[in-house]
Amino acid sequence: RMSDALDQQNKAAAAVQQKQQIAQNAAVIFNDPDDAVLGNPKGDVTLVEMFDYNCSFCRGALPDLATLLSEDKNLRVELKQFPILTAGSVDAARVALEVAKSGKDYWAFHTALYTSRGEVTGQTALDEAKALGLDPDTLKAGMQDPKITAEIQSSFDLAQKLSLSGTPTYIIGDEIIPGAVPLDQLKLAIANVRACGSAVSCPAKQS
Repeated sequence: RMSDALDQQNKAAAAVQQKQQIAQNAAVIFNDPDDAVLGNPKGDVTLVEMFDYNCSFCRGALPDLATLLSEDKNLRVELKQFPILTAGSVDAARVALEVAKSGKDYWAFHTALYTSRGEVTGQTALDEAKALGLDPDTLKAGMQDPKITAEIQSSFDLAQKLSLSGTPTYIIGDEIIPGAVPLDQLKLAIANVRACGSAVSCPAKQS
């Protein structure tokens, strides 16, 4: 059918455009000094997750991320704050960006926020940061720093360029993987990037 063919064409064009945007914004996506980095900082593959601390799908995907980090010692994970759900999400992201700069155990903070009860707010984040030994008053004062605001704005700008609207969104190689996908799909994307630089599929090897 004509409409199906057109739909396929539009999808293909959108995919090409996304790849171009990833290439043009690679430094901001894969090497943003403001983002928290987990796993091997010198890993050969970087998996970026854009997330919101009040996103139930992100929360559900946390065990998969833990599995990837424990099984793949050559994986670098970059966490990009994308607080789109509530005002509490934005405040939590502001605190999180400060925690990421502190040199403290970001994974402990990250998992604590996802396993806390109820809505995650700035207060939730301050409490968990305090548990890591950070001073909540200092963090509270720093939350409204224009630099922090700019860092969050940078994520929103990036999302707009890449036409992203939900969390979690993974970016790996030249590919965007929207939503909480099965662990095997992430493992396959990582293996493909490692083998040939593209997350989707490697060209068939000549035997």
